[in-house]
Amino acid sequence: MATIAKQIADNASYQAFVNGYLKEIDEGVWHSIAQWNLASGFDTGNHDKFMLELQLQHSEIKLVFGVAFRSIVGRHKLTGIYHQRLNSMEWRQLDSISAIMLLIKEIYARSNSHHVCDQELELTSRTIESHQIMADYIQERKDDPALQSPRFIDSEQSVLFGHWLHPTPKSRQGMHRWQHAHYAPELKGCFKLHFFAVERQWLNQSSAIALCAEQIVLRIAEQGACDTELALVKQFSESGKALVAVHPLQAEWLLKQDYIQQLISTGQLHPIGPLGATFTPTSSVRTLYCEQLNFMVKVSIPVKITNSMRINMGHELDAGVTLAKLLNTTRFSSLHPQFQVIGDPAYLSLSLPDRDESGFEMILRDNPFKQTKNELGIGGIQSIAALVQDAILPNERSKLSTIVHTLSEQQGRSLHQTSIAWFDRYWQCAIEPAIRLFDQFGIALEAHQQNSLLDLTEGYPKTYFYRDNQGFYLSSSVKSTLMQLEPDLIKCPELFYDNNMIFDRFGYYLVINQLFSVINRLGLDGLVSEETLLNLARIKLDKLLTQVSPLGQGLIRSITERKSIPCKGNLLTRVDDVDELQAEMEQAVYTQIKNPFYRKAPQVSVSSTATTTLEACLESA
Repeated sequence: MATIAKQIADNASYQAFVNGYLKEIDEGVWHSIAQWNLASGFDTGNHDKFMLELQLQHSEIKLVFGVAFRSIVGRHKLTGIYHQRLNSMEWRQLDSISAIMLLIKEIYARSNSHHVCDQELELTSRTIESHQIMADYIQERKDDPALQSPRFIDSEQSVLFGHWLHPTPKSRQGMHRWQHAHYAPELKGCFKLHFFAVERQWLNQSSAIALCAEQIVLRIAEQGACDTELALVKQFSESGKALVAVHPLQAEWLLKQDYIQQLISTGQLHPIGPLGATFTPTSSVRTLYCEQLNFMVKVSIPVKITNSMRINMGHELDAGVTLAKLLNTTRFSSLHPQFQVIGDPAYLSLSLPDRDESGFEMILRDNPFKQTKNELGIGGIQSIAALVQDAILPNERSKLSTIVHTLSEQQGRSLHQTSIAWFDRYWQCAIEPAIRLFDQFGIALEAHQQNSLLDLTEGYPKTYFYRDNQGFYLSSSVKSTLMQLEPDLIKCPELFYDNNMIFDRFGYYLVINQLFSVINRLGLDGLVSEETLLNLARIKLDKLLTQVSPLGQGLIRSITERKSIPCKGNLLTRVDDVDELQAEMEQAVYTQIKNPFYRKAPQVSVSSTATTTLEACLESA
């Protein structure tokens, strides 16, 4: 059975890496299968619709991929791989890992970097590591019925393949293989936080709600605690110390740091160990969930996941609390109940001399998915990443396809009609409100697949939830107005960006990463063509263009009227070994791709006397 898991991981890794290469490095030369057979005299026998050809000049090899589904939005379904050497007429089949290694060599052969050798080794090792980890996850989980569960946490822990266009989607540098069973969401790890008692002079906290962060962490320590643990908590509380908590992996790292050992030796910090509530990781690995608690926790871990070391930065703490207050002031979600932003309303950390981050930074996130709310309905609460993921086992349906088939059977409608209706509801709760939020308040979201959740208890999208205090972009063009709405924004200057940068980033996350993944899934599953959905989305964007202010018009036109659009290059970011969370302005490597929406722009008239919602909100604030 391990062979089956390896084959599934081989294919998933192959699809992710090669699709990234085609999008970011070289789109190749396309041939219809009839053209290919006629010109080459080579028939693969796979019933492919296209053949895609790449010239690897460094290796003097021609690679050809069979393509069962050619995507307009950029994720093709690839089949067999064949190669032909220079001055040879013979085609031979090639395994997926060998093909990936050839592509990596080709990438760095074209590079002008002075660090080619180190970077090539890094990408190679992370690619192999991701593949091996994925195979382990699949072997462990492939027959688990929880993969199809509608429960929030089961959906979070079902994303075994990872990002649809990331070359190393399951790379987890810094987490040893034996630790995955405890701390990886894919293996449903469960554990308690590691607590410390600390002198209050070092405490750093803030809260936008009635409970302070310190009280929330105390409740976590007391949740499900035995009498011995409760006595320990009481002992430190009565001594005047406060409790702080970290991920067990972070605790292991912290206890080896000189500055922490010094605090311990002077009695200012006291390690307690595991206490209280039992948590399990969500899909991000470091945001942790306990179904009995009103809050999730987002903590630092000394692990590099996909592109970045996952550390809560000091500036993110105030940003989360400030944005929670700002969004409450706008009342946007009250007026658009189908669109909810999950708040990060409190944080707790230590403020230590000469350190921007202490290592104890904990963000407290609202938990709208408690036990009583996640057992219902057809689809429950699902991240879009889980919805659009390929089926784990061959010949099974994706989660989205399963939901559409269920609705079609229940309602006696065709799969095509049901798919269009599902897409329309999805647009109404996930895409249009996100554009209107930016139009009305200058607030843009990093609304990618993993940050985007849908309430599918009724099968059709009912409510969209956005999460991630790191993923906000505020328009500098309305900065003064936003700061009047929420004066604490003065502490968060890094949140403001010029509109052109917002158009690029917001366009990538909302459209390329999220919307296109849904369009691709429905098309790939044969439910409704990508072209039909792109036309429908373009009609909706054109209509929205007539209803929004110049700020929203600028965003929509950047999506629809450019021949090429910026796309985050996850492969290129990995090629250059960029940690985007540590880079200036958290900027990954971007590239340009053809815009599937591009066509002659429609003429739009907008009333010049319209009062923006932003101004109206300010007047009433």
